Amino acid sequence: MGFSADSILWKPGTTPLEIAVRCVIVYLAVLAGLRLMGKREVGQMTAFDLVLVLLIANAVQNAMVGPDNSLAGGLVAAAVLFAVNFAVGRVSRRYRPLSRFLRGHATILVNRGIIQEWNLKHEGIEHEDLTAALRQHGIASYDDVRLAVLEVDGSISVLRNDDLAPGEKSHRRFRFLKKP
Repeated sequence: MGFSADSILWKPGTTPLEIAVRCVIVYLAVLAGLRLMGKREVGQMTAFDLVLVLLIANAVQNAMVGPDNSLAGGLVAAAVLFAVNFAVGRVSRRYRPLSRFLRGHATILVNRGIIQEWNLKHEGIEHEDLTAALRQHGIASYDDVRLAVLEVDGSISVLRNDDLAPGEKSHRRFRFLKKP
């Protein structure tokens, strides 16, 4: 069994331009959906989050290439996805508002031992998840936490009270300093 140049393997059933347009639309839709899921979902995937991502990948495959099952159609789709991902990365590095939208921002979960309830609720983090994260950092009590932050990648970073030497003040950052 040989393959000819006219074989279905290479002959796309959909035009490359249509595949490209479909891929861009699906890429942006899935990116927006993942962004709306929140930081925690992307950084700390549970079993049902993984199932969702796998099913989304399967569901959007047909939306990207349509009825095309050719190798050429798949390669066009893959090339377009790589190009769009590269372009979104470059543009988001140049335009800060877009970067903030795509990446989000860090969220304070515990400040000087006080749990920031609204932030936990807003980010969809349960107290059990926060307590587990603190245990991973070797902290047994919220009173020992100087600062716990949900980072943009979904991880929780923790600064203990004893991370600062006695008498040492934590650094403060001033946003609106006037230039001389």
